[in-house]
Amino acid sequence: MCRYRSRVLTVTSVNVNGLRAAAKKGFVEWLAGTSADVLCLQEVRAEPQQLPEHVRTPDGWHVVHAPAAAKGRAGVSLYTRREPERIQVGFASEEFDTSGRYVEVDLPGVTVASLYLPSGEVGTERQDEKLRFMDEFLAHLKSLRVRAAADGREVVVCGDWNIAHQRADLKNWRGNTKNSGFLPEERDWLGRVFDAADGGYVDVVRSLHPDAEGPYTWWSYRGRAFDNDTGWRIDLAVATPGLAARAVKAVVERAASHEERWSDHAPVTVVYDL
Repeated sequence: MCRYRSRVLTVTSVNVNGLRAAAKKGFVEWLAGTSADVLCLQEVRAEPQQLPEHVRTPDGWHVVHAPAAAKGRAGVSLYTRREPERIQVGFASEEFDTSGRYVEVDLPGVTVASLYLPSGEVGTERQDEKLRFMDEFLAHLKSLRVRAAADGREVVVCGDWNIAHQRADLKNWRGNTKNSGFLPEERDWLGRVFDAADGGYVDVVRSLHPDAEGPYTWWSYRGRAFDNDTGWRIDLAVATPGLAARAVKAVVERAASHEERWSDHAPVTVVYDL
């Protein structure tokens, strides 16, 4: 695996809840101060030409934007300090490749992807769409892991997975057992992603914080969810075992106060000692 600044690779992921809005509320200042080598964004909700130049192509970054065909929806981006060796938008899905939900790049020794998995809604077509996405995406994750291993590469898929895997991953789990994001079939699917005999990936933050409640990454804007830390851990760094074993630090960059938030999600940052 390559050398990244003293053998360290720092990858941050955040759902920006609309990049144009986030840029006006503090994202630009946060970006200027981050030490990340790679930044994965979700729910960008903008065409590249709609973004100010200092957000679209900031100095010091190589940027790939993958907007959704449906205007003002979804959208994922990747910002990398090093120029990618390969770029792929989508995962060979006829239904989802233009939905602005997945982009991956190859950097020396590692493939990094930004994912925005559909949120779903029980009893609606949105939930059916989510289940179809999950089915296709697991197949992609498996093939990606096999291809990467054949090339001597590691993989990390960061983003808003829109599923809380265990009770420790959301504060009010009892009240959400019948809601999208904590349904048994969704949790079972994520369990397959983490099953060594199936998907073969590792939940990096949970591996570093095995006994923690959370750390939560999303809080509703309604009520006092943020102040009371009534959140969900749905923004994940999911890596192949070799890379996960090199993770030395994982933090949720939670804003100091409700007023200082520039998204309803917080950045999730993982440091790997390569």
